[in-house]
Amino acid sequence: MIDFEKYPVVPVIVIEDADDAEPLAEALLKGGLNIIEVTFRTAAAAEAISRISAKFPEMLTGAGTVVTPDQAKLAIDSGSKFGLAPGLDPDTVNYFKENNVPFIPGTMTPSDIQGAYKLGCKYMKFFPAGAAGGMNMLKNMSAPYTNLGIKFCPTGGVNINNMNEYLALPQVFTVGGSWLATKAQIAEKKWDDITAQVAAAVAKAAEVG
Repeated sequence: MIDFEKYPVVPVIVIEDADDAEPLAEALLKGGLNIIEVTFRTAAAAEAISRISAKFPEMLTGAGTVVTPDQAKLAIDSGSKFGLAPGLDPDTVNYFKENNVPFIPGTMTPSDIQGAYKLGCKYMKFFPAGAAGGMNMLKNMSAPYTNLGIKFCPTGGVNINNMNEYLALPQVFTVGGSWLATKAQIAEKKWDDITAQVAAAVAKAAEVG
């Protein structure tokens, strides 16, 4: 089982060109992060995951925006070590479970949380965190479930300025963000900028006791 709590921040990545996968992974590693979520929002996602997994075995490579069992199969076949989704689909959760690959479904309501827990998930995404009420919403919504060991990864509206407010919550195990390596920066191959942003986020997360 992956100890996700070792990774306080997860870069949420949109890759349009699989040729960018390896230099991007190198930029993240240089900044101090050895985890990546490659979202299935583009046709290049599976190939990007495959390339990163092959060249950088030290990188914990996962697939994001996995919303169907077919995508789940493609993600796992490409080398994904974990999966995430913006919502809760039982068939997708079960596919990952049957293949012994950790999966983090998206939740935004108490019913979502209970549905995910019933399927065996204790790690969940809170999405879209900012639009759904932010830290106050998460704190109040998750309170009834703390005794079950459920923890969350807030994503959506999380940035360098508010990430530590989320990380300070005991029910938060990590935060996810696209600001660490934006789609535009990847397309423009601004690897040094990405490394600097990642290093800043890692340093920021270290401030949380």
